Amino acid sequence: QVQLEESGGGLVQPGGSLRLSCAASVALDFYDIGWFRQAPGKEREGVSCISHDESRVYYADSVKGRFTISRDNAKNTLNLQMNSLKSEDTAVYYCAITYRCGLEALEAPAAHFASWGQGTQVTVSS
Repeated sequence: QVQLEESGGGLVQPGGSLRLSCAASVALDFYDIGWFRQAPGKEREGVSCISHDESRVYYADSVKGRFTISRDNAKNTLNLQMNSLKSEDTAVYYCAITYRCGLEALEAPAAHFASWGQGTQVTVSS
């Protein structure tokens, strides 16, 4: 079973940056993986995903141009660089395995993501 642990969240002012990391307990070479987030009282929202071979990368429209996903299979890690943060980015962020990285996974994260960790809180506030 894959275990994932997110880190790197915190409090940041609007316009600031954060870099989230996700460490896996197993080799990630054969897994598509991504990030989703959940704000209080809201549904899960797919943020971004990347295929096992990095041939497919997708972003939600709400973060496109501001967030960059990357992976290091040698270190079994996934990262999310978040720039130009907005108050609406405030949420708990989770990394998770997905059967196939694509727009469908981002549009329906509850159905497409599995094995997420405890999450890391990101708060964007002045």
